[in-house]
Amino acid sequence: MSERSSTQTGARTVPRRPTLLGELLAEFAGTAILILFGVGVVAQVVAGQNGDADSIHWTWGFGVMFGIYVAGRTTGAHLNPAVTVAMAVYKGFAWAKVVPYVVAQFLGAFVAALVVRWTYDDAIATVDPGHTFTTQGIFSTLPGTGVSIGTAFLDQIVGTAILVFLIFAITELRATPPGANLAPVIIGLVVVGIGMAWGSNAGYAINPARDFGPRVAEYVTGYATAMREPGGQFYFWVPIVGPVIGALIGGGLYRVVVERHLPDEDDVAEDQPAGRIPSEDD
Repeated sequence: MSERSSTQTGARTVPRRPTLLGELLAEFAGTAILILFGVGVVAQVVAGQNGDADSIHWTWGFGVMFGIYVAGRTTGAHLNPAVTVAMAVYKGFAWAKVVPYVVAQFLGAFVAALVVRWTYDDAIATVDPGHTFTTQGIFSTLPGTGVSIGTAFLDQIVGTAILVFLIFAITELRATPPGANLAPVIIGLVVVGIGMAWGSNAGYAINPARDFGPRVAEYVTGYATAMREPGGQFYFWVPIVGPVIGALIGGGLYRVVVERHLPDEDDVAEDQPAGRIPSEDD
């Protein structure tokens, strides 16, 4: 076994298991990387006026991919409270860890968004000195023009259901999981695809931490309307509640439609921790 996963005690090899603190730090770091790329690219496009919608879609996908590579070995890289809840409901992930994981994900998103906010402060002040809805969407999602809150809520349910359905499919050992540790790349491409197909209604948050962490960060740094949409109604709850419902629907559909019908495989490792992405030396 490799040095990263074991320690030597005399002649005996003792497996090294991540502590809860280590898991939380991994979720914090992975989510922060996700936000540094995702919110960073929106800041560059909106405030720096450099790039377009394709830049945003692809860079969010890169952020997801890099974040999974950061945290995947330790936790499976949930990086998303909706995914964590779905893992607890359908994959045996410990319920006692759900709240700590969610807090770590939120803090990672919050801190990373503050880094983006401070780094792009001059550019934001140039294009939107009043910190209005013009640049509020850099950090948090808003409904598209003419899109009702009800439609935005439905959009978050559908988008997150697609995300979790495909995460379960990609990481299921009895199905056709990608080899050579390519699952992070494929999941990143899933996010790119969701952005391209489902981005216009509500900005495809599909992740409560991704939206609420940066939303709080912008609120404490001058965006008085951060919790609302342009019509004045509270909106912050839509990218929180919608994705959780969507994750439960997507995970449930995968279990009923696909997972229960998969063949048993004798060579499937049965000791994979819940929520983990398998690696070759497990």
